[in-house]
Amino acid sequence: MKKTAVVTGASRGIGFAAARALLEKGYNAVLSARSPSEGVDELAEQYGGRVLFVRADIGNAEDRDRLLHSALEQYGGIDLLVNSAGVAPRVRRDMLEITEADYNYVMDINLKGTYFLTQAVANWMRAHAVAGRIINIGSISAESVSLNRAEYCLSKAGERMLTQLFAARLAADHIGVFEISPGVIDTQMIQTVHEKYEQLAASGVIPMKRLGAPEDVAGIVCAIADGAMDYATGTVFHCTGGLHIPTL
Repeated sequence: MKKTAVVTGASRGIGFAAARALLEKGYNAVLSARSPSEGVDELAEQYGGRVLFVRADIGNAEDRDRLLHSALEQYGGIDLLVNSAGVAPRVRRDMLEITEADYNYVMDINLKGTYFLTQAVANWMRAHAVAGRIINIGSISAESVSLNRAEYCLSKAGERMLTQLFAARLAADHIGVFEISPGVIDTQMIQTVHEKYEQLAASGVIPMKRLGAPEDVAGIVCAIADGAMDYATGTVFHCTGGLHIPTL
């Protein structure tokens, strides 16, 4: 029986690249996002019944329930959850000017939604004795300060602790929980500051002197999905081109 992966934020960027890579490895893939994309349509055409798209906002409890039930109804189980859904602030503001609405928008999806979807999938895996894997797509912003997007940094710092908590709680159930921490990845999320990041990369701030690609992250997703990292549950896998390395 084919394994099934649920990938949130799968209509573009890292989530899309991860879903495509898992499909190439033979997984069924439940792709979730707030709206579909041409890429999702192409995957559905290429892989047919192995692709299910579920429109869902993981910040919404009813949408999370529908996502879980749709995956189980279509494929009968879940072996892998990739929590890739995440949003940047709608407007980058100085941390002294962030509004409560700004804060809630980011936290509802990046942290609350991720927590409760992970909880639901973990409880299903435990109830059915599935030795599954859960991968959270975090960010270097969990440890690097950005004063004009404090709410994003806080959400990713919280997600890192979420990984540790679930890894410790689920270890005895043989459910591995991991974080991949990307640096600057060339996705739509950075388009408004793309030129700035390209210049920083070229100057050597990123030691590999290039922006990351979604496929760089997807490769680590696949390595974890293969089971090669199971005893490393709770580990943060940096995918930054060296940006996370402290240097003088």
